[in-house]
Amino acid sequence: MAMPSLAPAAPRTILRRLPLKLLVGALLLLIIVVIAAAAPSIVPYRFDEMSILHRLKPPNARNWLGTDEFGRDVLSRTLMGARLSLLMGFCATALSLLIGVPLGLVAGYRQGKVDEVIMRASDVLLAFPPIMLGLLLLAVTPPSIWKLIVAVGIVYVPGTVRLTRSVTLDLGGEEFVQAARARGEGTGYLLFAEILPNAWPAIMVEASLRITFAILLAAALSFIGLGAQPPSSDWGLMISEARPLLDRAPWVALAPGIAMGLTVIAVNLLGDGLREVLDPRTQGRGA
Repeated sequence: MAMPSLAPAAPRTILRRLPLKLLVGALLLLIIVVIAAAAPSIVPYRFDEMSILHRLKPPNARNWLGTDEFGRDVLSRTLMGARLSLLMGFCATALSLLIGVPLGLVAGYRQGKVDEVIMRASDVLLAFPPIMLGLLLLAVTPPSIWKLIVAVGIVYVPGTVRLTRSVTLDLGGEEFVQAARARGEGTGYLLFAEILPNAWPAIMVEASLRITFAILLAAALSFIGLGAQPPSSDWGLMISEARPLLDRAPWVALAPGIAMGLTVIAVNLLGDGLREVLDPRTQGRGA
């Protein structure tokens, strides 16, 4: 009787097992990231180059997406804006993970008074709507991109803390953690070598979805003047500048709006696909 082959599955077979939304989201996000990275080399004009002779021109052979009220090329500004929007979304999410994950691990593992202090502080931040908390953090200092990143990152720390704490509570009673504790391993080892590696799937799925919230919140704060400042090409700022022109030059707001929408769709598809792959509660559904 022939033994079954133990050769690894072909890449094509592995791709077939992945959710379609994961593949589509990853491909779309990869395209957006590559465009953002290559933007300085592929834009037809400088994003801040003005031309009084080409103000509010509709899409044409010279300016494929038209121009704004200062004669700046909308395509160039939209492509360069991808760099800012992705930078703010990814950096803000990374900051929330850097702060929230250790706090959540400590709260879930130590419990008691430490847990109470951390969770009550998180509850205070959660009591404010994200846009309001962002306004409070930014209103007292002059606006800048890096302050916006810090503010958005802090806004999403409480959610990261609560998720990490929940996963830590579930993993704290597992046999591998009890075995490490019985060996006399220290708290740091238990948290970062035993619990954290097993908590990463849930944390990364949540983080992938938080990126979309961070991009949208950063755009909203730039829209009201508390983020990127002119002549930056941030998508939120571009839409804000286009408000008085919607009846005469809708293309000025349409281009960054579509770009932001595609980015949010890509990240959401990627996050939903990761959830199906990494979350054991969703595996096997639809079989």
